[in-house]
Amino acid sequence: MEDDYDGEFRYDRQPVGALQGMAPERVLYVGTASKILAPGLRLAWLVLPTGLLTSLWEVTRQDESYVSVIDQLVFARFMQTGALDRHVRRCRTRYRRRRDLLGEAVAGQLPHARLSGIAAGLHAVLRLSPGSDQESALLDYLAGRGIHVEGISPFYRQPAQAPLALVIGYATPADHAYSGAVSALTTALRERSRRLPAARTRQP
Repeated sequence: MEDDYDGEFRYDRQPVGALQGMAPERVLYVGTASKILAPGLRLAWLVLPTGLLTSLWEVTRQDESYVSVIDQLVFARFMQTGALDRHVRRCRTRYRRRRDLLGEAVAGQLPHARLSGIAAGLHAVLRLSPGSDQESALLDYLAGRGIHVEGISPFYRQPAQAPLALVIGYATPADHAYSGAVSALTTALRERSRRLPAARTRQP
């Protein structure tokens, strides 16, 4: 089973060819419209060997009644006319600019931090100096300034072993607010790093 995760949004290189195209009778290819359109549509697809069509229909015929037929037909038309491809291309350009702006801000304002996971997708991981803070305290500090990001520990099998890092999504903010959001994040992290050493020297 192949899930071409983030395949629509690769920025620095050409998309990797799908394995399903090389072995269509042996590979099940799955995808979703959650990132390219909206998760609320709850539209996904499965390309499978023709020999499995009947079995799949028997398994899913009850569940399919909960998927909007209108949404499916509109999405099919969106693909057939080429509108979906044009939409994805526009989004890819937009998100690449946002990723680049985030990278420039981190490089200029947070020299000891490292941004990774930026070759594809809609989020990046900002790795901070080890031992410089606690994840929960840092998230609370940012939330108190209206900045809502995720820590990386929930994505670890053993959260206690996770490094100090933030998961930053760059697709959601409106265009007019994005640069301000990035500036607010880097400013808050820079101020936090400056305060921590002074706070520790006052501890008994």
